[in-house]
Amino acid sequence: MSIEQTNPVKAPTAGGFVATRWTLVLRAQGATPESRAALSDLCAAYYEPVRRFLQREGRDEDAARELAQEFFAGVLARGGLGVADPGKGLFRTYLLGAVKHFLLDQRKHAARAKRGAGAVPESLDAVREDGEEPTLQVADTAEGMGDAWFDRDWALTLMARALDRLAAEFVSDGKAVLYEALEPWLVGDVGGATQLDVGKRLGMSESAVKVAVHRLRKRFREILKAEISQTLPEGGDPDAELGYLAEVLARVGRG
Repeated sequence: MSIEQTNPVKAPTAGGFVATRWTLVLRAQGATPESRAALSDLCAAYYEPVRRFLQREGRDEDAARELAQEFFAGVLARGGLGVADPGKGLFRTYLLGAVKHFLLDQRKHAARAKRGAGAVPESLDAVREDGEEPTLQVADTAEGMGDAWFDRDWALTLMARALDRLAAEFVSDGKAVLYEALEPWLVGDVGGATQLDVGKRLGMSESAVKVAVHRLRKRFREILKAEISQTLPEGGDPDAELGYLAEVLARVGRG
C-alpha cells in the first residue's frame, strides 16, 4: 500500500491527548510499536507537502510521487529517527530537513554513478566511526522560497485535515445539511449567499445562523490546533505554530 493511501488514525480533539504523535516518536526513537505507529501516521498525513516540494524542484508528478514514496519508505523502514535532534522541535522542520538530506544523497549517488565510481551514498542513519549517530541539521524555514512553499503546503494540508474531521463530526451527528450550508462562511467562499437566506432554507432565524457559524469556526480552530499539536514536541505551543502558518499563507498565498 502506498503511503498516500494509508488512512492515518485521527488525532484526538484539542486538550484530549496525553502525548502528541511527534512526542511519542522523539521519546521512544522508534523503539516501541506506539512510536512506529505514530511515525507512520505522521508520514501518511504529511505525504502531500513532501510530494509537492519534490515536484516544485522540476520533476513531473509521477517522478515526484515515486521519489516521495522512496523517501518515506526509507523513514519507515528505519522505524525511528536516530538522526532527529529533539532540540530542533517541530516535525514540520525535521521533515523538510530530512527531505533535503535525502535529495543530497540522491545527487551524490547520481554524480558518483556518472563518474563510474560505484560508491554507495551515505544513508540518513549512518553511524560515525566513534559509534555516534550524526545529528541531522534540519532546514531553516526562512532559508528560501522553496521552504516557504513547503510550509504553505503544510498549512493547507493541516486545514484540509481539520475540515475533513469537522465535516465528519457533523455527518456523525446527523447534521450534514447544516454543515454544507455553513461551510462557505468557514472557507471564505460565500459568493452571493446570505445568512438570512440560509436561515430561511433551514428554518432558522438569521441570528441562529450567526451563532451556528460562530460555533463552527470555534470548533474548526479547536480541531486545527489539535492537528497542529500532533506535530509538536512536548510543551510545544500550537498557537505560535498556528500564527506562523497563518503568516506563511498570507505571505506566500494559497494559489
